[in-house]
Amino acid sequence: MPVMNEMARPGAFDEARPIHRDPASTAVASLVALLATIVGLILLAWTVLYVTKGRFLKHTFEKYASRSAEREVRVAGDFQLYLNPIDIKFLAEGLTITNPKWAKEPYFLKSKLIDSDIKTIPLIFGRQRADWLMLLNGDVDLEWSADGRQNSWTMGKPSAKPLELPDIRRALIQGTRIRYSDPRMRLTADVGIDTVRAQDTRFAQDIRFAGTGSLRDRPFRLSGSLLSPNETVTGGRNRFRMHAEGYRTVLDVSGTLAGATRIEGAPLDFRLRGANLDDAFDFIGVTVPDTRAYSLRSVLTKQDGEWRFTRLRGRFGDSDLAGRLTVSTPANRLKLDANLATDTLDLIDAGPFIGYDPKRLEATGGQVARMDGGHPRILPDAPLKADAIRRFDADVHWTVRRIRGDKWPISNIALTLALNHSLLKLSPLTFDLDRGHVSSDISIDARRQPIFTDLDLRLSPTPMGRLLKGFGVEESGTTGTLKARVKLAGPGDSVRKWLGNSNGRIAIIMPQGSLWARNAQLSELDIGTFVWKMWKHELKQPVEINCGLIAFTVRNGVAAADPILIDTTKNVILGRGGVSFQTEAIDLRIRADGKKFSLFSGQSPVGIGGYFAKPTLDVISPQLLARGGAAVGLGAVVSPLAAVLAFVDIGDAKAAACGPVLSGATASAQRTKGGHPRDDVGNGTTGKSKSGQRSPEERHAQRKKFLGIF
Repeated sequence: MPVMNEMARPGAFDEARPIHRDPASTAVASLVALLATIVGLILLAWTVLYVTKGRFLKHTFEKYASRSAEREVRVAGDFQLYLNPIDIKFLAEGLTITNPKWAKEPYFLKSKLIDSDIKTIPLIFGRQRADWLMLLNGDVDLEWSADGRQNSWTMGKPSAKPLELPDIRRALIQGTRIRYSDPRMRLTADVGIDTVRAQDTRFAQDIRFAGTGSLRDRPFRLSGSLLSPNETVTGGRNRFRMHAEGYRTVLDVSGTLAGATRIEGAPLDFRLRGANLDDAFDFIGVTVPDTRAYSLRSVLTKQDGEWRFTRLRGRFGDSDLAGRLTVSTPANRLKLDANLATDTLDLIDAGPFIGYDPKRLEATGGQVARMDGGHPRILPDAPLKADAIRRFDADVHWTVRRIRGDKWPISNIALTLALNHSLLKLSPLTFDLDRGHVSSDISIDARRQPIFTDLDLRLSPTPMGRLLKGFGVEESGTTGTLKARVKLAGPGDSVRKWLGNSNGRIAIIMPQGSLWARNAQLSELDIGTFVWKMWKHELKQPVEINCGLIAFTVRNGVAAADPILIDTTKNVILGRGGVSFQTEAIDLRIRADGKKFSLFSGQSPVGIGGYFAKPTLDVISPQLLARGGAAVGLGAVVSPLAAVLAFVDIGDAKAAACGPVLSGATASAQRTKGGHPRDDVGNGTTGKSKSGQRSPEERHAQRKKFLGIF
C-alpha cells in the first residue's frame, strides 16, 4: 500500500520518466547564445574603443600599416581609431609616410594633424568615402618614376595606377602643399591649399588653392577655390572654380561638385582660349595643326575614366567649330575620340592642315608663295611632328560644310582620321568640288624612318566650266568634263619633301565634250581660225573634244608627260616635258597639229616654264621665230604672197584612238584611230635621252616641216 500510495502521488510518474530535448530548439538556443556572445564582444570592443578612442592601437597601426604599404608609417603624437558610432573616426598627429627609394623627396606625406570621418559600409566594398577631412600643415608628394611604371601614391606592390582621390564630402585644409611630378610629360606642379571662412552663409568653408608649375618647359600658374556646403544645408553641393594660364593659353573651369573631390559625373563649364590651339593640346602631350587665335566652350564631365567635352562650340581664326571630344587612357595610352562639325572653314585656317603657317598666311593675305633658294616656292614645308603623334592615338570624324575662298568651290568635306601607334590614316577624305566629287585615302606611316606617305586621290567627272570659272573660264558653251586620279607614294616628313621623293602617276581624263573656240584656238595659236571666227562673230562657238588625257609618270619627284594628248574635231594637241616637285620648276611644250587645212597657222610649241608659284608662258618659240624668218625670206625672194606659205598647215594630224586615252594609259599604249602606235607623244621622260637622240615628239615635228623650210 505505501508503494501504491507513493506512485499515486501527483508528479511521481513524471519524475521517473526520461526527458527528451528538441534538437532544433537546442541549435537555435546555441546560435542565439553565440550571437549574443559575439554582439556582446562587439559592443564591448566598441565600448572599449569608444572610451579609449583606440589610442592603444597606435603601435599596432604603425606596424601593420608599414608592412602593408611596404614603407615606414609613423605617428608622432596623438592617435585615435574607433567607431563613431558606425563610421570610422581616424585622427593622427604628426603622421609621416616615407616615399619609395627611387623618389626625389624622402616623404610621401608629412602632416601636423589629420582628422577624418570615414564611411564604414562603402569601405567594406572597396570604396573610399569620407564625410569629413581636416588636414593641417600637410606636405604631399605625388611622383611618377622616370619609366612611368611606379608612382608614390600606390602603397604596397609597385604599380602604375592613376591617381584616384577618395570621395570627400566636406574638408578643412590649412597650410598644405601638394607637389606633383611626371618626368614622361615633363610636368611639375607646386600647389598651396588653405581654407578660410566662406562669405556665403550657405557654405561653411572656402578652400582656396594657388600654385605654379611647368609643362614641357612651359611655365603655368593656376588658382581657384572650392566652397564646401554648410552642415545645415540639406543636399548641399561644393561650388568649384579654377583659373589657369600658361604659354598663351587661358583656361577657366567652374561648376558644382557633390563632394570636395567628387568630380565623377559633375557637369562643369569649360572655357579655353589662346593664340594657338596646339599650345593647349601640347599640355597633355597631343599635337594638332596650328591655328590662329581661338576660343572654345563646352561642358566637361569625367565619367567612367573618360574626360568628356560635350556641347563643344567656338571659333578658331575666322572659322567655327562644334561637336564633342573624349579623352581617355585605354591600356594606359592616351586616346582622343572626336566628332566635330564646321559650317564655314576659312581658307587661311585650312592652310595648316597641309603644312602652311596660319600667321604668315594672315599677314600676306593668303599668299603662300615665298622666295627660297633664289626662286619662289609654294609647296608647304612644315614637318610632321612625328615624336608627338607617337604619344597618343586618335579617332576623329570631322565635317565641313564649305570652305570660304575665291578660286576653288570646295564644300561638304568629310574626314575620318585614325591614328594608331604612329600610323595615321585619313580614309576616307572626301569633298565636293562644285559639281564634282573627290574621294581620297591617305596613309602616313611614322613608324618608318623616314616617314612614308601613300596617297590615292580620285576626282569624279566634273564640268570644266564650273570647275575653272574662278580662273576666268566661262561656263557658257563649255560642256566638257574632267575626271582624274593621283597615286603617289614616297618618304618625307613634309608635303614638299614627300612630293620631292615621290613615285607614282597623275592622270586627268577629258571625255567627249565641248570647249569655247576662243580658249581652244588661243591655246593652239591657230591665228587663222581665231581671226576668221572673230570676223564671223563666232568666237563663242564651241569646239568639240573627242577625248583627252593629261598624264604624268612621277619618278623621284619628277613628273614627266606620259602622255599629254587631246583629240578635238579639228586638232590633236600634244605635249612633252614635265615638272619637278623637288625644285617646283615647270618645263612643258604644248603643240597643236591641225586635222584640216589652215592658211594662217602659228602652229609651234607653246612653252610653259617658270615655277609653280610663278609660271611663264612663251608663245614666241624658236619654231615660231623660224617661221617668221622664213616668211620674210619668201616674201623678199619670191613675192609677198609667198610669205603666207610659211604659216600654212596642211592638216595631217593623226586622230587618236579614244580607248587608251579614256583609260588613262601610258604613252606607249596610245594608238592612232587606225590602230597604229603613236610616235608623237611623251614616253614618260623629259628632255633628250642620254644618247642625245630626239624624242618621238621632236621627230614628229621634224616630219611636219613644210616645203623643207622648218
